[in-house]
Amino acid sequence: MRAAVAMSGGVDSSVTAALMLEQGYDVFGLTMDIGEFKSAETCSPAKNTPTPAKDAQQVCDTLGIQLHVVDFKEIFRKEVLDPFTAEYAHGRTPNPCVLCNRRIKFGHLFQKAQALGADILATGHYARIGFDETLGRFCLRRGVDRPKDQSYFLFGITKPAVANLRFPLGEMTKETVRELADRYGFHNASKRDSQDVCFIQDGSYADFIARTSQLRHVSHGEIIDLKGNVLGHHEGYFRHTIGQRRGLGVASTDRLYVVGLDATRNQVVLGPEAALYRSEMIVENLSFIDHQALANNLQVTCQIRSRHAGAQATLCSLDGESIKPGDPVSVTFEQPQSAITPGQAAVFYVDDEALGGGWIASTEFNMPSSAG
Repeated sequence: MRAAVAMSGGVDSSVTAALMLEQGYDVFGLTMDIGEFKSAETCSPAKNTPTPAKDAQQVCDTLGIQLHVVDFKEIFRKEVLDPFTAEYAHGRTPNPCVLCNRRIKFGHLFQKAQALGADILATGHYARIGFDETLGRFCLRRGVDRPKDQSYFLFGITKPAVANLRFPLGEMTKETVRELADRYGFHNASKRDSQDVCFIQDGSYADFIARTSQLRHVSHGEIIDLKGNVLGHHEGYFRHTIGQRRGLGVASTDRLYVVGLDATRNQVVLGPEAALYRSEMIVENLSFIDHQALANNLQVTCQIRSRHAGAQATLCSLDGESIKPGDPVSVTFEQPQSAITPGQAAVFYVDDEALGGGWIASTEFNMPSSAG
């Protein structure tokens, strides 16, 4: 059976390729050229940045397999970068990794793999895919290495794709993977894990956003409290995130946090830590791994960001019927959760199975009116 391995030049995808060879697959590598962008307008590559294709090629040479580099710069700009900046323009904080996985890696890259004769696509994600014989369906489960688990980022993979994916690292710890990389003699065995947004190489995400055409002129707005009193001024609301405490530029004897962002009025709202906690939220654009629908009033563990431990919650459809793909859903937590952030993904689990998820649209928080 022929297998394509998505190779980023990192240790995880390199070990994945080696493991697939050991399992008897006819393996080749696929590396996406998305560019390291200085500007979302021009997609200009940043200078003096590492080249994933070069690192991947060294690994493929060691393994004796072929590497194909595919130019996805334009596709990536349209399907990940543009939505990424558009969400910030609306005062939300998006997660581009989820979009990239669904649309690029397990969409366009998977199609490219098939066009090159692959039967399956393997990646270095720390997650597991299995077939439930009792239920007759595929399941996405958390990786064994819980701190490294990446199932949160994968909730958007589609039913047609899931049967043809392999995550060989899902049963391993990161420590084991590095030991294997060293045993295979890979030059990248000690390479640092990628951090934050992978396509931004020259500065922070806020600097990147500030250079886009949508938000380059958005700056010098008000920082207000929950009563609408002006506490100071910011250099762009998109430079702040819900839950942020440091770098606010406001002198106060109280510990203040960012509790709201208002893109329309270009305002950042501060409040005490208690104001960060919410019990309810609306999640939109639902998708499920291999379910036609979910039962109404379903008890789940809901994860609201990549490093959130997950919390017990109840899913309720807005029309009282079963919860179907594409629907909005009300999520009520047993215990209030801190820093629920519109634009982030919410993923629903039962035990260690990821059922699917959607995008946080709103909470019960109301923006304050300006002080009179």
